[in-house]
Amino acid sequence: MLSHRHPDPIPPMHNNRRFNPSASNSVAWWRRAASGLMVLVLGGVALVGCDVQHIAELEEGVSTEADVRQRFGEPEAVWDEPAGVRVLEYNRQPAGHQNYMIAIGPDGKLAALRQVLNTANLATIAPGMPMETVRRRLGKPKSISQWPTKGEVHYDWRFQDGPNSSDAKIFTVVFSPDLRVLRTETTTDPDLIYQSGR
Repeated sequence: MLSHRHPDPIPPMHNNRRFNPSASNSVAWWRRAASGLMVLVLGGVALVGCDVQHIAELEEGVSTEADVRQRFGEPEAVWDEPAGVRVLEYNRQPAGHQNYMIAIGPDGKLAALRQVLNTANLATIAPGMPMETVRRRLGKPKSISQWPTKGEVHYDWRFQDGPNSSDAKIFTVVFSPDLRVLRTETTTDPDLIYQSGR
């Protein structure tokens, strides 16, 4: 059970207007888009560096919840687990490729720290699974979009499928209108396509 915040509600419908590249302001739009992309990329790199340092400073069975919060800040959510365990969720979407679940034992000490956006964990998402279970396993998605004509809701996570920046992927969980998993999809991160000019 989520003790601090409820999982994200489904956002209102996005409009279907598409960008017109022949419009007079297209150059300015592309410049703004490129600037925004650079901010996301640099922000993601900075987060990864900080995370590595913060993780190295923590020790299972020794570090306290206060130590975790001092390094990672306020969690995105806090999940109550059996036997008095609490899981702090730290989200690195939409710019990053990681989400962390940090378990605090009933003694108030760090019990486990997991980066949950990995291929093994993504493979556990199965048809019929409710949205809240997916949310607890993967953390907050980078985006949520509705496809009313298909009767689908898509939750997207950015993740790294290998050691190189070219291994960036998008993992999509497709839900039914009642938020049960229909299927999953993995695609190349569109930011990579934009950067390569393809």
